[in-house]
Amino acid sequence: MDLKRYLHLAFLYFCFNSFGQTTYTGFIDKYPIELSALIYSDSEVEAVYVYTNVDTPIQLNGKIVKGTLILTEMEASGKASARFSFPGFSENATNVSGIWTNLITKRQLTVKLTKSYSLTGPSPTVGKDQELIQTESLKDHYFKLVIEKNAGAYEPRVKAVKVLEKKTDRTVQIIKVDCQLWGLNNITIGDFNFDGKPDFSVFESSYAGANTSSLYYLYDSTSGRYIDSKYSGTSLEFDPKTKTITEYNQCCAGQQVTTAVYKVVNNKMVMTEQHCFIWDEKKQELVERTLKDCQ
Repeated sequence: MDLKRYLHLAFLYFCFNSFGQTTYTGFIDKYPIELSALIYSDSEVEAVYVYTNVDTPIQLNGKIVKGTLILTEMEASGKASARFSFPGFSENATNVSGIWTNLITKRQLTVKLTKSYSLTGPSPTVGKDQELIQTESLKDHYFKLVIEKNAGAYEPRVKAVKVLEKKTDRTVQIIKVDCQLWGLNNITIGDFNFDGKPDFSVFESSYAGANTSSLYYLYDSTSGRYIDSKYSGTSLEFDPKTKTITEYNQCCAGQQVTTAVYKVVNNKMVMTEQHCFIWDEKKQELVERTLKDCQ
């Protein structure tokens, strides 16, 4: 990832400011589903749902328009394939009803949902061990966060990650963590040790400026479980072509950025190079300096 993209992602992290997040269970016609929606302050909506007998997450995007919540499902090609419409939608409502429409066949089915819990505002309605499905999944597994919002706490925390088997809902593994909640996108899939097997990461925390951290879990084919990589560093990016990891660390309101490049040896990060970049007022860009200039 180059510096321009890094700084763009920094802006996105800074702007993460949700209005409310709510999880529902219910039915599309006779088919049981679970749906979680993240509603931003500008009424833009990000959501995910699963048919609970299949358990493959389906991502949705939408908006609240004149009181109607509209969520659209997209195909991989970018074409809209289905749409939810919930007239008279209110986050405070316990029961929500609407219509699901197949945009290709025009078939319509009734949707009826019941609120399971909400993460809106400082007053907790969430007890211990509530679960939040994630948009990312693997061929045979999907993920849920175990979240907790203690009385008096403004923000909920991720206390564990559950790895579940699709279709059977069998719990494959429970991994205890203590992470900041990043909504529906705490989990990211990738090959973090470049062995050709899919691994996953958990968003851990955001820090000053653009800096973030994640926890990385590597798939162990012998045990069929995921093991803690012990990787450390801020804003790590993985390049499958060069099989290298690049760390980005910003400070001083973006005036200074340091980077480090690592290779993976026996599932451990081994540094191969470091760089220092300082903002140049005359050139109006970050320029490379010596490492001691960033110390």
